[in-house]
Amino acid sequence: MSTSTELFAHHWAFAVFLLGAFGLCALMLLGAFFLGGRAKARAKHVPYESGIDSVGSARLRMSAKFYLVAMFFVIFDVEALFLYAWSVSIKESGWLGFIEASIFILVLLAGLFYLVRIGALNWTPSRSSRQVSKPSVVININNSHPQ
Repeated sequence: MSTSTELFAHHWAFAVFLLGAFGLCALMLLGAFFLGGRAKARAKHVPYESGIDSVGSARLRMSAKFYLVAMFFVIFDVEALFLYAWSVSIKESGWLGFIEASIFILVLLAGLFYLVRIGALNWTPSRSSRQVSKPSVVININNSHPQ
């Protein structure tokens, strides 16, 4: 057999998978394009709020803290996935795998303690930065005339 025939024989299943995946994506996109509804009204870009006239802007600015929480969730979710894969193969990995997983967990805990230490997980700023200073001059409004 030639090299190209061997290569095709070795990777034919992956090629079929890719063709099927791209074909399914194209089918769904074309189906949505041809079967989907079209808005032809003048208020096409106005948000619909259950038949009630909209009040204010529909575009609300989200705090960066929400994105920070989402990033932490994704990071710790991926770490949990790695630990799940380790726990499934714990018999095959033996003590070396246990030591590696322990080091991985210690690095995660060190990162978590670092985030707590720098205040990345605090939702509100600390009190020391929000304290209001007392005014230096006190004005007595009730007794404005000298006695």
